[in-house]
Amino acid sequence: MNRDVARILDANLNRAREALRVIEDYARFVRDDAAVLAATKAARHTLRPATPLTADHTLLDARDVVSDVGRDLKLESELQRDTPESILAAAFARLGEALRVIGEYGKLPAAAAFLGEGFAAAAERIRYDFYALAPRLLLRAEATARLRSCGVYIIITESLCARDWRETVQALLAAGVKCLQLREKSLPDAELLARLHWLRDITARHDALLVANDRPDLALLARADALHVGQDDLPVDKARRIIGNSPLIGVSTHTREQARAAAAALPDYLAVGPIFASSTKPQPHIAGLETLRAVRQDSALPLVAIGGIHRENAAHVFESGADVICVCSAVISAADPAAAAASLLKAAEQKTTRR
Repeated sequence: MNRDVARILDANLNRAREALRVIEDYARFVRDDAAVLAATKAARHTLRPATPLTADHTLLDARDVVSDVGRDLKLESELQRDTPESILAAAFARLGEALRVIGEYGKLPAAAAFLGEGFAAAAERIRYDFYALAPRLLLRAEATARLRSCGVYIIITESLCARDWRETVQALLAAGVKCLQLREKSLPDAELLARLHWLRDITARHDALLVANDRPDLALLARADALHVGQDDLPVDKARRIIGNSPLIGVSTHTREQARAAAAALPDYLAVGPIFASSTKPQPHIAGLETLRAVRQDSALPLVAIGGIHRENAAHVFESGADVICVCSAVISAADPAAAAASLLKAAEQKTTRR
C-alpha cells in the first residue's frame, strides 16, 4: 500500500476512534445512555483493520508526526470549548469527517486489501449511524433528563376527570407535576390540536413536559416535548421522520420481548405496563413488576411504569426499577386531583432519596 495512503488512513482511524471515545464518555458519565455507549464501543471495535497487529505496524511505520505540516495548525475556535456539549458537537463533527476520509481512501484496491473486505462500507455505515445518534445527545438529552427526573407523569382524558379538565390540569401543574400527556382517542383532529396548543402554552409556563399521544403530525404542530406511541402505532423511525429530531419518542411495551425490540429502534424512553390491573385501560395481559424488573435489567433507558398504580403501591413500582410512574384515573378522577398528585410526588421524592 502507498505510504501516503497509509498516513491518511492512520491519521483518520486515530481521529475516528478518539472522537468515539469522547462521545462514549459523554454518553456514559454525563447522560447514562447505555444505547449510545454500546454503539460507540461496537464502532471502535469495527474500526480495527482485519489483521490489527500487522496493520498497526504498517500504520506506525507510515506515521510521520515530526514533519507533518498540519500538526500545529489550529484555529482559535479549536482551542476553546465552553460546555461539555460543545466538546460533544466537535467530536461528532470530527467523527463524520474522519469516517468520510476512511470510506473514500478505503476504496482504493491496495487499501481495501489492507483493511479487509467491507471495511470502507462499514465506515460509511458507522458515519450514518452516528449522524442519527447525534441529535439524541445534542438535542434530546436535556428533555430526557427532565423526563427521568419528573417522577410522576399524568395522562389527561376529559371523560375521566372529576372536575373540568382544564381546571384539573391547572391544579396538577400548581401541585408540581412536571409531565402531562393528552390522551383523547375520539376527538376530531381540530379539537385535539386545539387542546394540545392550550396544553403547550400552560405547560411551558410551568416548565413542564407535554407528551402527545399516537399522532406525530399533531405533536409537531403543537410543539410537544414528546410523542408516545403504542405497539400498533407508527414505529420509531417512521414517527421520527414526521416529528423531527428534537422531541422525545416513547414506546409502550407489555412484555420483555417487546421492550427489547422497542429498545433496538432507539426510542428515548420505554413505558412498561400494565403493572397492575387497571380499570382505565383494561388489558388481558398484566405485565407486572416482574416484567418491569426484567426490562430494567435489559435497558438503561428511562422507564415509565403504567397501569393500576396508586399511592399504596407506588413504592414497590419504584423499587422494581421505574424512573417514572404514569397514572390517569388515580389522580384525575379524584375529588382533589392536586392532593392525589402531591401524594404520588412524595413517593417519587422518597424513591430519589432511597436510590
